Amino acid sequence: MIAIAPLITDFLQNFLPNQRGVSPHTRETYAISFLLLFEFAHQKLNTAPSAMRLEQIDAPLVISFLDHLEQNRHNAPKTRNVRLAAIKSFFRFVEHRRPDALEQIHRTLAIPAKKTDSPLVPYFYKDEIEAILDAPDPRTRDGIRDRAMLHLALATGMRVSELVGLRFTDLTLGSEPSVLIHGKGRKQRVLPLWKETTVALSAWLAVRGDVAVPELFVNARGEKLTRWGFQYILKKHAKKASRKCVSLSSKQVSPHVLRHTCAMVVLQATGDTRKVALWLGHQHIQTTEIYTRQDPTEKLEAINAIVPPKLRKGTFRQEDKLVAMLREATLCRA
Repeated sequence: MIAIAPLITDFLQNFLPNQRGVSPHTRETYAISFLLLFEFAHQKLNTAPSAMRLEQIDAPLVISFLDHLEQNRHNAPKTRNVRLAAIKSFFRFVEHRRPDALEQIHRTLAIPAKKTDSPLVPYFYKDEIEAILDAPDPRTRDGIRDRAMLHLALATGMRVSELVGLRFTDLTLGSEPSVLIHGKGRKQRVLPLWKETTVALSAWLAVRGDVAVPELFVNARGEKLTRWGFQYILKKHAKKASRKCVSLSSKQVSPHVLRHTCAMVVLQATGDTRKVALWLGHQHIQTTEIYTRQDPTEKLEAINAIVPPKLRKGTFRQEDKLVAMLREATLCRA
């Protein structure tokens, strides 16, 4: 019998952060998934989570758990798939450490994800972007910080975890300004910066002052800004900007929409999904293809290249009303 508690602890506290380099947000999502799984298993097995064995968390129990999420917790298929992905990631971790449980592990890994809808990605239009960037008050310290953050997020398409984790030393402001981004899986990328973004960042550095933390953006107490703090700031300025740009009132507003917006700007400027993938730090080009469904440029090029079928020419002539009535009467008699 294999105790599962030490494996889960090693997976969350050592493997994910130290070997995989996943973000704290991802680890939190995984931890929530396992919390729900063990609460469900406790009710089913009447066993304390700390006393559970790996053999008890088998494929039938995992499938029952996934059904419970949809039927009892009313989770969407997308959320169900997130929980399943966390479980599968753990079992792939266990696969190399406990080969004596391979049969059970492979049965769990074979559980299919549910198909979900693939909606078009939300993003901001040019006038909406300008309204959001103009919302912070440049006469205040917070306004200068917020304007610099928003400019940087839109210019680079950084994930919110990458943005709040950015350090002062990651910036290079000179003749060729750039930023070093620490992405998922410890993958780094360097992106150039717009002149406007450099100006906004320089203004923030001038008032940032000496703080105890190395992060570039800090809150009013001089502490590292959190992802939730940035999300609050973004929504606050988007709400203010909606007074000037009414279309923002019906738009989804989140840090990831800024990332989508950057992707669309790069795609429309270059027409190359490979460059978008490099800019955003995507590991697989397939991830970037969602933006081509949103951008009509390639579709317009395709339809202009197609020779449409010809229509037979003809001229419509309206029949005299009296003649039409007599013709109809004749047909009825016949």
